[in-house]
Amino acid sequence: MVSTTPRPTIRPVTIGVAGGTGSGKTTVSKALVERIGAHNVVYLPHDSYYKDLADIPVANNEIINFDHPNSLETTLMVEHVKQLQQGNAVDVPLYDFSTHSRRAETQHIEPCPLILIEGILIFAEPALRDLCDVRVFVDIDADVRLIRRLRRDIIERGRSVESVLHQYMEAVRPMHLEFVEPSKRYANVIIPEGGYNTVAIDLVADHVRRLMNERVQQAAEE
Repeated sequence: MVSTTPRPTIRPVTIGVAGGTGSGKTTVSKALVERIGAHNVVYLPHDSYYKDLADIPVANNEIINFDHPNSLETTLMVEHVKQLQQGNAVDVPLYDFSTHSRRAETQHIEPCPLILIEGILIFAEPALRDLCDVRVFVDIDADVRLIRRLRRDIIERGRSVESVLHQYMEAVRPMHLEFVEPSKRYANVIIPEGGYNTVAIDLVADHVRRLMNERVQQAAEE
């Protein structure tokens, strides 16, 4: 006789990876995904939840301020994380950075044992950071972050040195000092040296795997 008793739901482990622009957040996130297994991970970048250009706040000298919390629809991301934690699928926005607007289509995401959220402002948002079981802040010197930002925006986005530095001084740096840097105090783990600290990444991955195994054990005992 087949049992009709519902199987217990295993609540996913949720890890947040934050840090300033150019700190190595994406490198650390990808390294964690590799160590834990991509089939076990839902990866949600905060960048997917940027609002359309017209709804993003303006900084000094009419610079579009993509580094302010109001530039992102965090409430939608919070709802999506909660749905995934409850075992439900979600449809995540797709953001077009060439037009700074959301595409008409979305990305359908099924729940997995691990939810990894990443972004510069995720710990600055109480509703978002409170959903994280593990909070990791990737830290590196400001001059290194600026160099990485310059290289990325010039090579990948075709911008001039002057425009990148102007945006950095008028929006990126002030927002980092106001929101990103203070949010570091909410981290459980601070990884220095950006994405090159393999020892720290290994330790975080081991801890996350242990949490995932504990969730499976708890569900089996219920």
